[in-house]
Amino acid sequence: MFKITNILFKKNNNFNKSSHYRWNNNTLNFEVISKINVIPLFLLTGIEDQKNRILTNTSKFAEGFKMNNALLWGVRGNGKSTLVKSVFNEVANNFNNLKLLELNKNYLEKIIDVYELLSKNTKFRFIIFIDDLSFEKSDMGYKNIKSILDGNINNQPNNVIIYVTSNRRHLMPEDMIDNEKSSAIHTNENIEEKISLSDRFGLWIGFHNLSQNDYLEIIKKYCEYFNIEYTQEDLANSLKWSLERGNRTGRSAWQFILELASKKQIFINF
Repeated sequence: MFKITNILFKKNNNFNKSSHYRWNNNTLNFEVISKINVIPLFLLTGIEDQKNRILTNTSKFAEGFKMNNALLWGVRGNGKSTLVKSVFNEVANNFNNLKLLELNKNYLEKIIDVYELLSKNTKFRFIIFIDDLSFEKSDMGYKNIKSILDGNINNQPNNVIIYVTSNRRHLMPEDMIDNEKSSAIHTNENIEEKISLSDRFGLWIGFHNLSQNDYLEIIKKYCEYFNIEYTQEDLANSLKWSLERGNRTGRSAWQFILELASKKQIFINF
């Protein structure tokens, strides 16, 4: 573990090139992401409480406070990943020391090494972002991140927090937890071992199905922002679009906007 960390530290003795980086498991290094294209924060609609909570946590962290790790969980397509990146861009405009580091969920075995590297670089404040994280029954990777969040003998450094998105509240399928309840000899211990990971996040932010009004408000805001003239028929078609896809989410709203813009010969450069 020391060898990997030492290599990383020599290669990455500064993070001055960009605000965004992605872990490359082949080079054992963070690669620069020159730009991330995300929706402006003010356009995110129907998730005001979620927006305010993660914005406050991120802003305070950038200011130098020790803040909570965050788990954003819930319905797919309702802006969990988008919110993390949009909030980061908003806050990073005022704090050059804030860095977003994307770590693929398949590389969790390196997280302890990454963690040690970042704790040495106190010039910056780092958000490790792990998108769409979940674990299956035979997957023991959760123990790595679990030890980092709370169980490690070293206290979490003030300059590192972790933001995770998942479709699962406990990061594991419910039937897996149910199976533990029905078959385990030491039921309580086994269940606690599986679900205690989510408890290590001080900030839980849930995402649920959008109301029809919120969905239509998203459509309207997008149209106004991109100068797309819309009619009541267009709004009705947006609802039909969501029904055909079986979900009323921010993602389906965005997909409809792309379709509507093309029909009206409007180019979206985003």
